[in-house]
Amino acid sequence: MTAYHVAQVNIGRIKAPLDDPRMAGFMTRLDEFNALADASPGFVWRLQTSEGNATYFRPYDDERTLLNMSVWSNVDDLKRYVYHTGHAELLRHRHEWFEVFAGAYAALWWVPVGHIPGIDEAKKRIAYLDAHGPTQFAFTFKQTFPPDEEFQETIDWASFLPCPAA
Repeated sequence: MTAYHVAQVNIGRIKAPLDDPRMAGFMTRLDEFNALADASPGFVWRLQTSEGNATYFRPYDDERTLLNMSVWSNVDDLKRYVYHTGHAELLRHRHEWFEVFAGAYAALWWVPVGHIPGIDEAKKRIAYLDAHGPTQFAFTFKQTFPPDEEFQETIDWASFLPCPAA
């Protein structure tokens, strides 16, 4: 049996350009929250450019839609970071910097240990979740699935574009 980690993606549409004063509360704390993730139990990897974050990636046809992605040892460690560390403060204030999103804005999925998901893969996972709801292919914190070896063997991992930051 292959060992798996959990990947996560979340997207959001910012209310103003990143250098706008309205985004200062988010941008001034971004390094802090990324460092907290990096030091958290179960953290494996996160998408980032040489600037140390993922805010410079624009994977959608909208300059104000940001994408964040990371890999964790398991769902419990990821959930602990998201909801039970200083990151929870970011969630409480997200309405100050991000618009309400109409569709799915976060997805989780299992990846073989050592696999670094690319932006293409993340976009496909979140779109699938939005269209079909939680499944083995993409799920949520509210409805998780344990890794299913048989299902995982059906995935053509080479069909996803490589991560530009791996």
